[in-house]
Amino acid sequence: PVDADEAFVGKVPFIHVGNQVVSELGPIVQFVKAKGHSLSDGLDEVQKAEMKAYMELVNNMLLTAELYLQWCDEATVGEVSGSAVLEDVDQCCQALSQRLGTQPYFFNKQPTELDALVFGHLYTILTTQLTNDELSEKVKNYSNLLAFCRRIEQHYFEDHGRGRLS
Repeated sequence: PVDADEAFVGKVPFIHVGNQVVSELGPIVQFVKAKGHSLSDGLDEVQKAEMKAYMELVNNMLLTAELYLQWCDEATVGEVSGSAVLEDVDQCCQALSQRLGTQPYFFNKQPTELDALVFGHLYTILTTQLTNDELSEKVKNYSNLLAFCRRIEQHYFEDHGRGRLS
């Protein structure tokens, strides 16, 4: 955690708790766990390992796609082509869609860190105005992922007015 008065470096997601700002998912999960809370307490060791593998998949594929297509990040522009990024997003969504199936969340009936991570990335992809909509169209091909995002938006963010995915 860093002092909230220090210059914020713009890393997301972040939480502001008292005089502290904690950024990025891993440190946030650790901070919350130190306070006695964990979204994955109900998972066994095999499920936790599977959850971590899916989180790596999301970070490796969706984050790269967001950097490439939204911000034309110079580090990723030289490494990958637009069609390769879209193919990666499609493969990632296919894996996530198969894992989610018809369940409300990826593991059991309660959300885990994976649900938070996937929602954050997919919601950003679905709601950010880009020069073309190829990326959001790839995600929209997976109706259960779209329903997943709508469900989380309505359940956890409904007090912020009409949802952007409605």
